[in-house]
Amino acid sequence: MATVVTGEKPNDMQASFDKVSSNFGGLLDDPMPLYRAKMNESPVMKGDILEELGVPPIFGNARGRQVYTLFRHSDVGAVLRDQDTYTSGLIGEGLGTFMGTFMLTAMDGDYHRRMRSLLQPCFMPPVLKEWRAALIDPVIRNEYVAPLVPRGKADLIADMGLGFPVRVIYAILGFPDGDQKGLEIFASMALKILAGPKRSPEEAARARVEALEASRALHDYVLPLVAERRRQGSLGNDLIGRLLRTEHEGETLSDEQVTDFVRMLLPAAAETTTRTFGSLMVLLLERPALLDQIRQDRSLLSKAIDEAVRLEPVATFKAREAARDVEIGGVAIPKGSIVSMVVHAANRDETVFDDPDTFDIFRRNKPSFGFGYGVHMCIGLFVAKAEIESAVNAIFDLLPNVRFDPSKPKPEIKGVGLRGPKSVNVVWDTTA
Repeated sequence: MATVVTGEKPNDMQASFDKVSSNFGGLLDDPMPLYRAKMNESPVMKGDILEELGVPPIFGNARGRQVYTLFRHSDVGAVLRDQDTYTSGLIGEGLGTFMGTFMLTAMDGDYHRRMRSLLQPCFMPPVLKEWRAALIDPVIRNEYVAPLVPRGKADLIADMGLGFPVRVIYAILGFPDGDQKGLEIFASMALKILAGPKRSPEEAARARVEALEASRALHDYVLPLVAERRRQGSLGNDLIGRLLRTEHEGETLSDEQVTDFVRMLLPAAAETTTRTFGSLMVLLLERPALLDQIRQDRSLLSKAIDEAVRLEPVATFKAREAARDVEIGGVAIPKGSIVSMVVHAANRDETVFDDPDTFDIFRRNKPSFGFGYGVHMCIGLFVAKAEIESAVNAIFDLLPNVRFDPSKPKPEIKGVGLRGPKSVNVVWDTTA
């Protein structure tokens, strides 16, 4: 583990999280008024709205390439459904350069189908049920929420939200247990990969070096563990064991492919779940009556998560490349152009969602794009939801009358490229 720990400190996790927030935050806390104006004036916009708003693209260097930005739900959905016309390989030119060669979201066509068919069984409901009972619920409840009980106050991001998603995925993968310092360092390294893309060429060069070093450190830590697990017979119900055993139509995964998949998974686990949990807690704490209703009827929690992801998606953009000359909304888009899709806007399209800016967990279910859509739907979706459900349930059970801390500023969900609160300060009732 020396490769991971060298030069790192456990509190770098918070610093790395803040750096990612700043990197993708952009120039506006709330870009929706701009998006709504664009949706009405030029719903298929020639140009890159990310560049206008100061956010580095997820799809690598767009210089010299035409970019078209989509805002409407119908246009975004049509692109995400059509993987033949709109391909995903360009994602490998951005974040993919730090993630290795086995990045599921950057795969296309038959190769993507085959690899997803190999991976999907490792995330099926019976597997998740087992992980939830043995790992997810006890880890979050016992290691992250129970220790907070006597304090009476906490920042739900710093004190649990940053830690539990990585701790859970660390356990699910089957990594060595009991090394909290190493776990925090591991998470910090994963977050540094996400801070790699930059707008400024000078900043990009510096960040690229750090991100590549972090990516290599993750690779060098994971690969020997994977190789040793295979040598021992690929046993166990953890994710690495299942990845080593999975087979589809005679095809299996190599040690390198398993390692790269883990390397891809860790930054997402360190980022998306944290911010989704934070945004959900803000939305519930702002509505005490709804919070109490869900506390009394936990079956509503899944609906609340889905609605939080619709209203406040963490990753607010998707990108594809046009594989042929196409036309969207009357606008001609040449082959090779980048199609950038504003998920945040599409999820609030008033032609699809009634009262779209309202957090309404009882609204009629319609597709939204916060967890992806179509063949590239997030493969870890149900793991992330299970973690968030476990975290909220533990808060409800162990932190009575949880509410915003009146001595602290109320949290804000903000950002352009990535959205979420920086902190969620709360208090609760404690026994004398």
